[in-house]
Amino acid sequence: MDLDNSVNLAARLAQVLGPESVLTAAADRERFLVEERGLYRGAARIVIVPRDAQALSRAVALCADAGVAMVPQGGNTGLAGGAVAGADEVLVSLSRLNRIREIDPVNFTITVEAGVILADLQAAAHEAGCLFPLSLGAEGSCTIGGNIASNAGGVGVLRYGNTRELTLGLEVVLPDGQLWNGMRPVLKDNSGYSLKNLFIGSEGSLGIVTAAVLKLFPRPRQIETAYCALPSVEAALTLLGLARQRSGDMVSAFELMSQFSLSIVTRHAGGQAPFAVQAPWYALIELSTSCEGEELRGLFETILEEAYAQELISDALIATSSEQSRKLWALREGIPEAQKRAGGSIKHDISVPVSSIPAFIATAGAAVEEYMPGIRLCAFGHVGDGNIHYNFTQPEAMEKQVFLSHWHAINDIVHPIAMRMHGSISAEHGIGLLKAEEIIRHRAPVEEQLMRAIKTAIDPRNLMNPGKTVLA
Repeated sequence: MDLDNSVNLAARLAQVLGPESVLTAAADRERFLVEERGLYRGAARIVIVPRDAQALSRAVALCADAGVAMVPQGGNTGLAGGAVAGADEVLVSLSRLNRIREIDPVNFTITVEAGVILADLQAAAHEAGCLFPLSLGAEGSCTIGGNIASNAGGVGVLRYGNTRELTLGLEVVLPDGQLWNGMRPVLKDNSGYSLKNLFIGSEGSLGIVTAAVLKLFPRPRQIETAYCALPSVEAALTLLGLARQRSGDMVSAFELMSQFSLSIVTRHAGGQAPFAVQAPWYALIELSTSCEGEELRGLFETILEEAYAQELISDALIATSSEQSRKLWALREGIPEAQKRAGGSIKHDISVPVSSIPAFIATAGAAVEEYMPGIRLCAFGHVGDGNIHYNFTQPEAMEKQVFLSHWHAINDIVHPIAMRMHGSISAEHGIGLLKAEEIIRHRAPVEEQLMRAIKTAIDPRNLMNPGKTVLA
């Protein structure tokens, strides 16, 4: 799309959406073109910000008639470049589709538009006496549409499932502009193919999610948080099993952190180590229940006493206030920012079966250390669901850019190990631009054929977020 065609398309979109919904000036477009990690830079000449799904439907039909590709964008917090638009593509921001349409506390559902910020959704559910359990570090700025498009996970997957398990129905604008209404607020719908699941995790490559019906849960009345020092990853898994069994499966989060990851938080992100003596590994554990009473803390203390007797933990701290709990969570949530300040980092968002986590960490760590002596492992994540953010920080004596030049080589070490252990190289961050080429090497041929067939059937002209997820 050359400049003249771009100007013409922008004028036609302004007629459909209103001039205030079509951004072409560089200053107006800038915030939509900056990618979270700085690995990519958007170049879209046109950004549209529609007010509702019907307006978006008309705009998509117009772009489809013109043969112009579209890239949807939510809060622009993605880590895989999935919302980066090129100069010949129209960037579609869902930020103004931000209404909470309905909360039904009897049905335990909430109906929201795609641009609703996750933290606002959580707050609305809380006010209605309910819980929306999806929780992740970017929840103050990410949107539920982006969460759905990437099938976001976060800290609550162990108990509540990822976004796919939390989604009952969707409203989607299809590649030709048709608006599909699949907003069924029911737990059971056995009426054919599960169309909603085609769009969840598709990163906008099949259509643009404009609204969703989501599950709610009873609001927790008791929440207890503990930070534990561990001798090994194996001990963490045994502790996880013990906590789930003894609590009646009330474990709502179980986060694993290496000693190195804690050390950079205390050094670069203002965190304070909870224990005087360092341990190789740490676990942040949260138990919660919707029942009232004072039983949960006593139960947690009993679990930790048993864990200590079995030498699964060397020390533990149970938060005595919401402020102390917040500080313990900050030790976990501060790791990504601290790693930025600690130097160059090469990141892997892998998952393996929970039982394989110790073997994966040991095997991949030894292989990468052999390749690059002095490299520093920064492993942390949602060990309860098998998702480890298996990152590496540059050796102290190496320049950052030299280190980052080894990104693909280290991927080639880590990713095959995850796949051999029946895992995934993209657990919750998506494929985007970052892994679009590489993922082909790790999918079985029949799997790749099926995905391409679905893409071709729904988006035969490759107009929806081309170059992401599935290379058509």
